[in-house]
Amino acid sequence: MDNLKELYHLPTPCYVIDEAALIHNLEILQQVEQKTGCCVLLAQKAFSAYHVYPLIARYISGTTASGLFEAKLAYEEMSGKQIHCFSPAYKDEDFDALLKMCDHIVFNSFSQWKHFRKKALCAKNVEFGLRINPEYSEIETDIYNPCFTNSRLGITKANFEENELDGISGLHFHTMCEQGAETLERTLKAVEEKFGSYFYRMKWINFGGGHHITKNNYHLDKLTECILYIKNKYNVQVYIEPGEAVALNAGYLVTTVLDQLKNNMNIAIVDTSAACHMPDVLEMPYRPHIIHSEQPGVLPYTYRLGAPTCLAGDVIGDYSFDKPLQIGDKLIFTDMSIYSMVKNNTFNGMPLPSIYLLRSDGTTELLKKFDYNDFKSRL
Repeated sequence: MDNLKELYHLPTPCYVIDEAALIHNLEILQQVEQKTGCCVLLAQKAFSAYHVYPLIARYISGTTASGLFEAKLAYEEMSGKQIHCFSPAYKDEDFDALLKMCDHIVFNSFSQWKHFRKKALCAKNVEFGLRINPEYSEIETDIYNPCFTNSRLGITKANFEENELDGISGLHFHTMCEQGAETLERTLKAVEEKFGSYFYRMKWINFGGGHHITKNNYHLDKLTECILYIKNKYNVQVYIEPGEAVALNAGYLVTTVLDQLKNNMNIAIVDTSAACHMPDVLEMPYRPHIIHSEQPGVLPYTYRLGAPTCLAGDVIGDYSFDKPLQIGDKLIFTDMSIYSMVKNNTFNGMPLPSIYLLRSDGTTELLKKFDYNDFKSRL
């Protein structure tokens, strides 16, 4: 943790992107590309910190976007790399712009494909695909499960129009969330069972996101087997589009203790909000780790950490420490690059955290500072 000493001196709240950890993840993803010939794409919905896009571009093939703004960001900040886009539905004016920026555009339905087909077939250097729904997923929480009952995402086998594939060069499925290669292997069996006969007509298959590739103990050899199996059997290019695997454990959120009080237990108010700065804490729910802390009751002093907002439930969690917290103490939350900066908000007038880069040599660089105008201009 010696390389994190600088973080305790930063003004808070702030996010810190860890360059060395980011490179570690990118090297693993690059190895996947080299071993399999697949193309790895950053899913920007998890991590859109474009200041490090030039670094990311040195290791993987490009990005995937969920709509016009993400596609434009990739076009401007990761020039020369692939840009793929999927949206459940496109506006006409957005689609015209996407045709000028994207390499692949994926449709969520045959009705969208038919609506845009004339324009699509006139486009140069753009390939088009369809998102399929194999109605198989091992995600237990419906809000994160693209294949839950009555899902709006992807075309089911019953609604697949095999006579409308002229001009379609690829199929895309996304059924996973923070899962391993063993889940992918089982998923591929379900996908093949329903849609495999169409794979022979395609140039590419996109395995979507949710692959926990850079997590410790991830089965990289199994992922390689899965990719090569589809690639060789159907003679297709394979794409995968991890988001969190790119920046997993590659960032921090630094906060300061503002006050302490008691209500049956010790409570500390910090200058960070779960609702505003780390929404997944309330949505998932998710308990971020704090450096030098443990679960409640493990160390001598347990505190409930809460935000300075008026939302009663804006509580980050309960943590124990080896000594009492003091007003002015800095706390460092880990794994705060993914789904944090992209999802934060200014509810209650909370300031947005600044963004720093922790370079591999231990120095820090301010990338972005927010102020009152960023709050006011959003309204």
